[in-house]
Amino acid sequence: MQHSNNKIFLHPGEFCFTSQQSHIHTLLGSCISITLWHPKLHIGGMCHFTLPRYPGVRSEDRKRDGRYADDVMFMFQREALKHRTKLTEYEAKIFGGGNMMKSKGQNTEDSIGTKNATAAMTLLMKENVNILVAHVGEFGHRRIVFDTSSGNVWVRHTDNDGTRRGSINGKV
Repeated sequence: MQHSNNKIFLHPGEFCFTSQQSHIHTLLGSCISITLWHPKLHIGGMCHFTLPRYPGVRSEDRKRDGRYADDVMFMFQREALKHRTKLTEYEAKIFGGGNMMKSKGQNTEDSIGTKNATAAMTLLMKENVNILVAHVGEFGHRRIVFDTSSGNVWVRHTDNDGTRRGSINGKV
């Protein structure tokens, strides 16, 4: 990975979309990050959402909140329009949705991580966005770095017991 002088760290609920060469970092447990990258223009963004949907009343004039998957998709749509592109031109990668509370071997279908991962995939498929990678589920947390100049994402997945899974600089 070539080092970028522009490093951005996303906390839960934050969103970033840029045309500058940047490395966008985050740490994920049950939350989800979606990266969107335009392979011709080399622009893209990443979110860090915590819940599948906004719990309140929907209205077009309310401020969007990066903590919710449905709002994040609206934010990606707005950025695509700003850059005179369509979401269908982007490549998506999805990360996170780890089970942080249950022990291995237990049912994870109703975990917040599973619900978040399902929401991300459903929303992207609804917009006909090409999903290249879905590194989701399992137990533990992930550290990811998204390189907006290349579209590459590096993942370090650490199991709940501290065991690292995958490589530290594994390109996905």
